[in-house]
Amino acid sequence: MSETASLGRRVLFALAGVTVVAAMAGGAWYGYRAVTSQPVKRVIFAGELDRLSHGDLDALSQAIQAAPAADVTLASVRDAAKRVPWVREATVRRRFPDAVEITFEAHEAVARWNDHQLLNRFGEAFTAAEASELPRLRGPEGSGARMLAEHAALAKTLAPLGALRELRLSARGAWQALLDSGMVLELGR
Repeated sequence: MSETASLGRRVLFALAGVTVVAAMAGGAWYGYRAVTSQPVKRVIFAGELDRLSHGDLDALSQAIQAAPAADVTLASVRDAAKRVPWVREATVRRRFPDAVEITFEAHEAVARWNDHQLLNRFGEAFTAAEASELPRLRGPEGSGARMLAEHAALAKTLAPLGALRELRLSARGAWQALLDSGMVLELGR
């Protein structure tokens, strides 16, 4: 057998191998696309559901199920889930063949923020229905975490004078503390 024939056989085997691998990859891609393009028929909720309203969850579920299969991606479901009031974070995974599981992390409100929002324990502002008796914090955008820390320190320090009802921070850095007794303390600049 000549070297030319041996080289020809090796090239033929290599081409056959490449063709088989390409066919398998194409089949796998086709199978993956066929499975992921299945419409969502069930939405499973998990995680912290206590603060989430059943009406909001039903609306989210119906919107996901009514959407065309091509539009239902994990990212789009996550974005929609994060728009539900009280949701801080949402994790989404596909449960084949026809379900999506959404795991929620809810905000824990610790203070009222400015006029229409709440602050969670991380100092993040969010919009949701008003919570029960919470301290009121008013300050510039993005100062929520700083104000939470100051509120905790001031509430402890001012406790002998009365409960700290509201804490304000001006854009120039001046602090104003309002106590339940009606006393107003001006701090800073």
